[in-house]
Order: sequence, then C-alpha cells, then structure tokens
Amino acid sequence: MSMFGDGLDAAVQKAFTRPAPKSAPAQMRYLVKQLKGTKAVAQMLRISQRTVERYVKDQIKKPRPDLAARLETEVKKRWQPQIRAKARQKAATTGGIVIDTRARIGYTAPIGTTDEDRLRHLTVALPPQYAARLFDAQEQGASDQQLQQIAADALKEVYFQDNGRRAGQLEQVRFTDIEHLEFDL
Repeated sequence: MSMFGDGLDAAVQKAFTRPAPKSAPAQMRYLVKQLKGTKAVAQMLRISQRTVERYVKDQIKKPRPDLAARLETEVKKRWQPQIRAKARQKAATTGGIVIDTRARIGYTAPIGTTDEDRLRHLTVALPPQYAARLFDAQEQGASDQQLQQIAADALKEVYFQDNGRRAGQLEQVRFTDIEHLEFDL
C-alpha cells in the first residue's frame, strides 16, 4: 500500500457528507449500480457472478476478511465523486493541506551547518500550490517516492526556509524513516 496515496485519500474522505454503505450486501448493491452489472463487479472483486448476485439478494451477509477489505476499498474509491472533487479543488486553490508527520528529516546545506538527520514531529500547513501538486501527481499515477519528494520540497520551502525568509542556501531536504503520516484538508 502507498503511504502517501492512502493518506491523501483518507484526507479527502473526511469531506464526505454521508457515510459509505457499511454492510456487505449494501456495498455490493452500490457497486452493481455503479458498474451497471454483476459481471463487472465479479471480475473486479475476483469472485463469481453468482456470489455477487447472492450478496445483492441478501442471501450472503458476511464476506471473508480479504473480500470484505477489497469490497470496502472499492466502495470508498467510488463514493461521492463530486464531493471528493470539490474537496480536492478547494485544497488546491484556496485551503491548502496540512501534513502531520513523524519522520527522520534532514537537509543538504553548505559546510558548517547542523544538517544532521533527526527524528522530528511536524505539523505544517502547506500552501494550495503544494496541495495541487500532490493531488495532480496522485491522479497521474505517481509513485509513493514521487509524492514523498513533493512533500519534502513543500517542507523545505514552508518549514525550513519559511517562504524565503531564512536558510536561502538550503539545497535539498531528506524525508525518510516515516513513522507516522497524516494529511488533513
């Protein structure tokens, strides 16, 4: 699983106005309605079409743990697409995004500075342009490493350089050994 991609998805899911379906039959009915048929749902979840039909008719109510996880993931991926788009748009244009992380963070700077990596717990509000970069990269299928680099660039500018007011000669921020990562809109 991708730590940064999942974190961005979780932040957007906080904007949902209604809870996603909880029971397996309700989730299955929702997916059948979204994908316009039981065959497509069966192929996506890697189960038989008959099993999907039995969930839809409430003949089966409790899925195996692996199927339950896939089912929940697929429902949340498709739940309230307009609300999801509005939340991303707001973060990318006006609101920005907050990153809360506990990780080993250091930087590359000229000789004579204390650039040693150390464990830091940071909660930093990133400006909208970095939220836009993160969401755009995620939509284009960027890897977790690329999203991590965008976040490191954002921390460099906002936290270390204070938007250009200090540490002008700072070259690169190292953002590794992530213990905790959470985004909020």
